[in-house]
Amino acid sequence: MPINITMPALSPTMEEGNLAKWLVKEGDKVSPGDVIAEIETDKATMEVEAVDEGTVAKLVVPAGTEGVKVNAVIAILAAEGEDASAAAKGGDAAPAKTEAPKAEAKAEAPKAEAAKVEPSVASAAPKPAANGAVAATAGERTFASPLARRIAKDAGVDVAAVTGSGPHGRVVKADVEAAIAGGGVAKAAPASAPAAAPVPAVKPMSDEAVLKLFEQGSYELVPHDNMRKTIARRLVEAKSSIPHFYLTLDCELDALLKLRSELNAAAPMRKTEKGDVPAYKLSVNDMIIKAMAQALVAVPDANASWTDTAMVKHKHADVGVAVSIPGGLITPIVRKADQKTLSVISNEMKDLARRARDRKLKPEEYQGGTTAVSNLGMFGIKDFAAVINPPHATILAVGAGEERAVVKGGEIRIATVMSVTLSTDHRAVDGALGAELLGAFKRIIENPMTMLV
Repeated sequence: MPINITMPALSPTMEEGNLAKWLVKEGDKVSPGDVIAEIETDKATMEVEAVDEGTVAKLVVPAGTEGVKVNAVIAILAAEGEDASAAAKGGDAAPAKTEAPKAEAKAEAPKAEAAKVEPSVASAAPKPAANGAVAATAGERTFASPLARRIAKDAGVDVAAVTGSGPHGRVVKADVEAAIAGGGVAKAAPASAPAAAPVPAVKPMSDEAVLKLFEQGSYELVPHDNMRKTIARRLVEAKSSIPHFYLTLDCELDALLKLRSELNAAAPMRKTEKGDVPAYKLSVNDMIIKAMAQALVAVPDANASWTDTAMVKHKHADVGVAVSIPGGLITPIVRKADQKTLSVISNEMKDLARRARDRKLKPEEYQGGTTAVSNLGMFGIKDFAAVINPPHATILAVGAGEERAVVKGGEIRIATVMSVTLSTDHRAVDGALGAELLGAFKRIIENPMTMLV
């Protein structure tokens, strides 16, 4: 029987990927563990291994294809002893794993399309949704996940009016959220109260409407890649669902810069192919990572993540660091930064940044974490506010260190000062707690010897 090879989900957030390269060709024999393809996700290029043994009967999706949906069939294997040409034909006829039974929805559409419903209250003869599925008929039981029902209840939405995109038409979380965002969902009202007229949703301008504002020939269209799409989606989700709160402090850097210079000068030499090089070279950003980790340990209540059911209190400070790469940015994570020395953090960060730019990071190296640092000081930016990266409850935006006039003991003197802004998720870290965390960070930065003990 032919074996379908499908597009794997290489991260929890992956919905589609680009099939960058095939490392096998039709007729090749493969065994479990053999690397057969390279897949580009929104953040990295990953190798895909075979999980079955057989002969490559057909490469369904050509190399270089973009936007291949997760679980879509990309190749067909012929089992041992099976004719490859027959397997290729049989695989073509076999239904894709993501396809619903014929008695259910005819085809699957993107989640946003699946969530579109008629703006009026569901009637006894509902209209088909865009994906061909049909909302529950009046009096008919609606199948929905417990989470979807709870979100619908909290939003005052009649879950029966939402068309499900899950298995067998089941309403899932994404359906309810997309329907709420679309503004076209029937609200659940008390039996005695008449249904209120729907409020029309304010929709963003369509692509066509935007382009009409510009003179033809005065622009070129550059299609979004997967990374830019993911960044855009996550930023919208973060700003619309997280109540951001901002706190700013100035930190004096002279003691830190002096200690950094002394530590770099004292670095032992190690032999490499290029000759003797220092075992480490600390940057200001390395010391900021360490200081942020130590501040979270000093203020453990701020080392948290918000969920609807509980506060997640982290036992370690895992600090993500925003790294600019072609086409966007990625946030590799320094795990347990509170327990690592400055030299270890420095060398680990250099390796993570290099592999991030080459798109060679593994998902576990950029997913999760308990906070993040975004430093634009090297670009001369004085101060800014960063957007929180879920599931974090905080992110520290770091500006440039610059000489400023400061007043100490009634006298004016020159000091190197850096402005930092802490963005917090106000549900998890309120103003007083955020101020305590930022104060702890300032004390460590201005007394940098504490990073060494």
